[in-house]
This record gives sequence, structure tokens and C-alpha cells, in this order.
Amino acid sequence: MSNSISCRQFFVATVACVLVVAPLLAAEKKGFSTEKSAAGVVVKYDGKPFTEYVTLSENKPILWPVVGPTGKEMTRRYPMDKVDGEQHDHPHHRSFYFGHQNINGFEFWHDSSSFEGLKSKPDAFKAKLAHLGVTKHREFKEVSATADKAVITVANDYIGFESGKKIMEDTRRFTFRADASSRSVDVEIDFHNSTSEPVVFADMKDAGFSLRLPTSMALTSKLGGKIINSEGITDKDTWAKRAKWVDYNGPVQGEHLGVAFMEHPTSFRHPTPWHVRDYGLFTANAFGSKSLDKNLPDAAHTLKPGEKLKLRYRILFHKGDEKSASIAAAYERFAKEK
Repeated sequence: MSNSISCRQFFVATVACVLVVAPLLAAEKKGFSTEKSAAGVVVKYDGKPFTEYVTLSENKPILWPVVGPTGKEMTRRYPMDKVDGEQHDHPHHRSFYFGHQNINGFEFWHDSSSFEGLKSKPDAFKAKLAHLGVTKHREFKEVSATADKAVITVANDYIGFESGKKIMEDTRRFTFRADASSRSVDVEIDFHNSTSEPVVFADMKDAGFSLRLPTSMALTSKLGGKIINSEGITDKDTWAKRAKWVDYNGPVQGEHLGVAFMEHPTSFRHPTPWHVRDYGLFTANAFGSKSLDKNLPDAAHTLKPGEKLKLRYRILFHKGDEKSASIAAAYERFAKEK
């Protein structure tokens, strides 16, 4: 009888222990996870939000919000949300995105919200929409997560907003990583001309892979923002200069944080010119030449049917400035990766 009671007591104690410990183990689960959302896919690190891949924001897919290593958002909330103290300009600057103002005559940089001021001029507004393009999400090719990283791979079609005509397509792979002092997103974009006609990327100032940073980091905020590139050039002088990397750092909600934007040596036209602005726009523009400097030749690029073009970047969200975050060394590690 005593043995029976002892066994029962052991069984009850064991079950109670499992019921108590299991939730604790689940709560302590470390690393990356992904989950589908109404907008696309949410990426989490240690159970907390890192970012959300939004399949369509006006006319393009974006990442928003993007949360840095200390829990602060590292891209501007506007125009997806309005927050006091933020600049409410350039509504087409949507957090973390690719855009190009002229691909085969279609506009993939601005969106319809950019033309609100023309609604009182119907003909002009209609003309803008006629040339507007949409980067339309087609499918998720991979969504995965492990303790060390998360991966989202997508396919997109570039189409005319009104005509629906397909111009080209791309495949994008985003790899998310994190540690105690930084978070990073590796971006690989392969453009494919799967049509029977040439695809022309015009030489444009407004083109490339971009981030719009928090207003407090901008040089124009006069709160301590700073820009520096791999060549030692700083602030406004970094605009249109070629460099391996550029770091934009400054205050974000009481902390000094930074964003290092690095281009891999295998990326198209490395080292790229940078369309980096004092008000917080941060763009690697491999498609700009004469549009950035009238003394340079036109650099329009044609993708023949069946051809591809690749862009490859690492965006590192870090604590402190470029020196304390050892950005030069971080770039050298990235450059050696295959």
C-alpha cells in the first residue's frame, strides 16, 4: 500500500513539474522565429519583434518596422504611421525598400501618394499614374528560422500600374541575424529579364536600395547625427561619392545608435555611389552617374532577354558610432564571404 501511494505521489509530482517547467522552457526559447501575418511575415528574435516583411505598401514591398539591438525602431514610421516629431515628407520613402524612377519608362520610386498635390490637375495626375509601376509580390519561395538566423526569399513582378504589363521580375533573399550589440539584414536582389524585350534601367538620381532613417538621426535635426564613409568622407560630402560602406549614426530615443550600409564586392558596379541625404534618406544607387554628376557619362544599363543583374548588401544596425561598432572590420568580414 505504501509503495502504491509513493508511486502515485511520484507521478503527480512529475506531472506538476512538467506543467510548471514546460511553459518556462518555451518562454526561454532563444533565437529566431517567423510567423505569417496579414501583411506578410513577421520576424522575431528571442520572441521579440525584429521586423515585418510587408508584401505591398502602396506600390512596393518593404520591411517595417525595423527594430535595432536595443529595442528602438531604426527606420522612420511615416507614412505607414504618423508620429509627433517625425518629418512627414517624401511619402514614398517607406522604411526599407528598393525603388527606381525609370525602368522602361515606368516609375518604381515614387507612388500614387507622391502625386496627391496633382489631384486638382486631373490630366497631370492621370499622366503620372499612366507611367506608375508596381513591384508586385508573387510568392514566398522560402520562410525559415533557426537559432542563428531567419531567411525570407520572395519573387516579385514589375508591372505597369494601369496596364498590368509585366516588365521584368526579381528574386530577393533577406537573411536576418543578431547578437548582443547589433542586428543585421543581408539583402540579395537578382533582377531577371524573363520577357522578350530589353529592360532599360535609366541613369537616375532616385534609384537603388534604400532606408529612411529616424528623424532624430538626420543631420538636419541638429541633434548630433553624423555620416561617414569608408573613404573617410563625412556628412553632406558623402552624397554621390563611391564607397564600400557608409555609416549614419546619431541619437534615437536617448541612445546613440547607427546604421552601417555595406556593399559586397560582387554587387553590380561596386563600389556604388551613395544617394545619402542630410535629412535621413540612405540609398545605395548603382544606377546613378550623369544624374549625380553632369561631368560623368550616362550609365543607363540594358538587360537583354534572359540576362540577370545582382545587388548585394548588408545593413548593420548597431550601438554607438562607426568606430565603437568597428564597422571597417565588419565590412572586411562581409567582403570575404562568398
